[in-house]
Amino acid sequence: MNLDDTIVAIATPLGRGGIGVVRIAGPRAREIAQPMLRLKHELEPGRAVFGELIEPCRSEVSSVQFPASDATAANWKPETGNSSRVDEVVVTYFAKPHSYTTDDIVEIAAHGSPVVLRHIVELCIAVGARLAEPGEFTMRAFLNGRIDLTQAEAVRDLIDSQTLYQAKIAAQQLEGALSKRLQPIKQKLVELIAVLEAGIDFAEDDVSVLPNPAILERIAAVRQPLEQLAATFAYGKIVHQGLTLAIVGRPNVGKSSLFNRLVERERAIVTSTPGTTRDLVSETVAIGGIPVQLVDTAGIRHALDEAESIGIRKSMEALSEADLVLVVIDASRPAAEEDSELLRQIQPRPAIVVANKCDLVPSSLRPEVSNQIAIATIRASALSGEGVAALRDEILRHIGGETGAQAEAGFLTNVRHQGLVQDSIAALDAAAAAVANKIPHEMLLLDLYSALRPLDAITGATTTDDILNLIFSTFCIGK
Repeated sequence: MNLDDTIVAIATPLGRGGIGVVRIAGPRAREIAQPMLRLKHELEPGRAVFGELIEPCRSEVSSVQFPASDATAANWKPETGNSSRVDEVVVTYFAKPHSYTTDDIVEIAAHGSPVVLRHIVELCIAVGARLAEPGEFTMRAFLNGRIDLTQAEAVRDLIDSQTLYQAKIAAQQLEGALSKRLQPIKQKLVELIAVLEAGIDFAEDDVSVLPNPAILERIAAVRQPLEQLAATFAYGKIVHQGLTLAIVGRPNVGKSSLFNRLVERERAIVTSTPGTTRDLVSETVAIGGIPVQLVDTAGIRHALDEAESIGIRKSMEALSEADLVLVVIDASRPAAEEDSELLRQIQPRPAIVVANKCDLVPSSLRPEVSNQIAIATIRASALSGEGVAALRDEILRHIGGETGAQAEAGFLTNVRHQGLVQDSIAALDAAAAAVANKIPHEMLLLDLYSALRPLDAITGATTTDDILNLIFSTFCIGK
């Protein structure tokens, strides 16, 4: 990838819209953009200028050559009388280094016609610009030192956000929350390496060498916050990817009604006939800002026909694949053996028991379900909505766990980051074992450097080109 090229791409989604934006970045961005524009004012950094998108007459275009080396605004800017207007535009100019990529950037906001936007790109390419690769604008920002790799990945996460909470977490990462959390950890590790290196290189100058207990103490001071960071991934993964929640139970206990109540619309068919649901019905909702895919399943019992048998088999598959299981029982009836059998089948998978139809039983006569079912139970009514708020709170409690990660800034949401943190912890464990076995410090330093490299790879200090290409290829073109 040549950073000296001027690149161009449509920065807004495909399709028609009110506004569409074409982004041009590189040393010739302004030179390439100006000839196709008739502006009311000269382009100035950080100022939006209203104007017109124009093109030369065909005879003029065919007679002009556009080599990348010498095409300038003066070479081919059309005269007002010989050019035709294509659209009205608003043009914004960002002068280097005060731009997203630290290059000169020109953004042309036209009406969101795919034909017009594509035409702007074609005009740019005709005079020497190159079509941007996926994620190339953000990669330039990273390579030019504008952002580190965790912030670059946060850009993608922000674009892919499905909920406002996901967007807020991605915005924290974009501000460098993870990098700031890693910085003091890396600093402690570098200081330990520096002390050991000095003791080896300047032993003849009586530079003191740390005793083994002090080395182990310093290694532990690096390892402990890394362990705490690694523990945040359980919650961070759910924030990033969401989770699947399967609603299971016997027929006619109100699974589909509860599903509709959580979805807040009539998504699943509900009748009084047991076994109405034969196939899986799924819908994604946001609970506490977390995307949760709810899966309504067929009632689990001895099948009466082949179609129901297939539905029950799919229910068991959904149960086995779910991150969390909602076991629905009928609160108006004593707990049945089938309910206990179902709970035994889902163990040790995390589960919540919902005693539905509690509105059918007076409070004084409600059986103590929790004594019969060895899991904490939420009483609810899908019909009246009673207990549904408590159910959502219980789902959030299961999502967050006991780590309190949701209250922290800079937690792990990325599988790549988690793997690198674990690699660093493993190298620190090897270093501690080397100290215990009285291995020479020269060999101990190899383990400490092995612990430092994964931390550098998180922020991009030592990341290979192959990994960079893999990361940025997942971006959309124009970002």
